[in-house]
Amino acid sequence: MGSGAGIKDVARQAGVSVGTVSNVINKPDLVSEETRLRVRAVIERLGYVRSESARQLRAGHSRIVALLVLDMGNPFFVDVARGAERTVREAGLGVMVCNSAQSTAEESDYLELFAEQRVRGVLITPADAAGDNLDALRRNGIPYVLVDRAAPTPDMCSVAVDDVAGGALAAQHLISAGHRSFAYVAGPPGLKQIRDRRDGALAALHRAGLPPESMLEIYGERLDVAAGRDAGARLLGLNPRPAAVFCANDLLALGVLQTMYAAGVHVPGELALVGYDDIEFAAAAAVPLTSVRQPAQAMGRLAAELLLQETGVDAESHQHQQVILQPELVVRSSSLGPR
Repeated sequence: MGSGAGIKDVARQAGVSVGTVSNVINKPDLVSEETRLRVRAVIERLGYVRSESARQLRAGHSRIVALLVLDMGNPFFVDVARGAERTVREAGLGVMVCNSAQSTAEESDYLELFAEQRVRGVLITPADAAGDNLDALRRNGIPYVLVDRAAPTPDMCSVAVDDVAGGALAAQHLISAGHRSFAYVAGPPGLKQIRDRRDGALAALHRAGLPPESMLEIYGERLDVAAGRDAGARLLGLNPRPAAVFCANDLLALGVLQTMYAAGVHVPGELALVGYDDIEFAAAAAVPLTSVRQPAQAMGRLAAELLLQETGVDAESHQHQQVILQPELVVRSSSLGPR
């Protein structure tokens, strides 16, 4: 009969009711071992696969948790996904990982798709700074947890890193090394993470008695290596050229490093460089990169745990939490040259 077999075919050939077949699949402890073995043998012979879509219609939601991140090309978000996936799978559920590519339009399309598929819940790093796209989840009663973004209100869960503190760590490191000015290479200014890291760096300048003009700001449309190379080219065109650079993430810093290497500018001898995220490639770069470490896997794991609590058997007693993790400065060769 092949893969087209249905649950009624299994029941008929096993000599049991449809309900018994359902129990063998979903609640095997309710069925005797003899019946269980007989039904499973028929399932295997017929190649029966239960209809997940039909099960979803009965339950009102699926066994799938959706994870929507800004850029799966960034190893930081890969680590976030690893932490979330491990936790969700341990709960017997699956994870669907999607990439908004920092596009609010693509984010909106995915959120509508999640609602149509009745996913169990959503873990999301919003591309939409205002959070308006999340209305699609609210309208459909789908729980969600913000990842790498602090919740703006107490009626939702979030897991984030204190990016203001992280930006201050990077700037303070450069100031302590003797740099009285530096450049901040950032991505889209609309991203809250970018603004928070900037604010932290400015706060460190203020504490050191330095004016905000001591930080030159260079913005781009992306947070990837190509955008870092472009920023590096712009830095090379400045006169005088900054002797220190803080990048909003490691991919930008690696792009700056590539441009400086191609131009014969020595890092760290002529340019001190600090990144953010501490992805795996940071330590493995030609010049090991100083970076502000974010606990990416822990972020994904904690966000998944909060979502499982909100969608589990004790959902009614669930209390929304806003978890803030602390960053850590990891000093390597790229920032240890002469000032």
